[in-house]
Amino acid sequence: MVDAQKVKALRDKTGAGMMDCKKALQASDGDEQKAINWLREKGLSKAQKRAGRATSEGWIGSYIHSNGKIGVIVELKCETDFVAKSDKFQQLARDLAMQIAATSPVCVASEHLPVELVEKEREFLRSQAQKEGKPEQIAEKIIEGRMQKYFKEVCLLQQPFIKDDSKTIEDLMNETVAVLGENIQIGRFTRLALGEE
Repeated sequence: MVDAQKVKALRDKTGAGMMDCKKALQASDGDEQKAINWLREKGLSKAQKRAGRATSEGWIGSYIHSNGKIGVIVELKCETDFVAKSDKFQQLARDLAMQIAATSPVCVASEHLPVELVEKEREFLRSQAQKEGKPEQIAEKIIEGRMQKYFKEVCLLQQPFIKDDSKTIEDLMNETVAVLGENIQIGRFTRLALGEE
């Protein structure tokens, strides 16, 4: 039997449903951190099941920095108007807009990066490794590691969330999918900074 207070505390922390919180605590013998991990894993599998469903509704999130010099709009898509109007969904849109303002990503996911940009970065890293005198096999491993770091910098989904760097934006999206029960996708975004081209 799981303590109702623990269930409520876990629900407040994660936003997951009461029954899911109860199951998570039962599966993890009442350990809150293990229960949070259990919910994350469940959310990931739910997100993967829903990934193919159509997203024809959504919300435009926005953020203007306090100095008035950076502004962002982001298109967040979901399956139903009901979810699009929910506080949780709109908060996600605002968080994403704030993330984009702070980190200036180039695209949503690594597969959206222009091929020439990826190749240019890879060539730069290859010449850097050669200048450092690294053997070919070691250089390739170093290049791959640095490319992963590069993707974390320029791809929104791979970036650490600015409000909680223990999770990525992709983790945040999956958690929201688990709570709201719908496929959620980031559409387009635009970041404007005064004086930047």
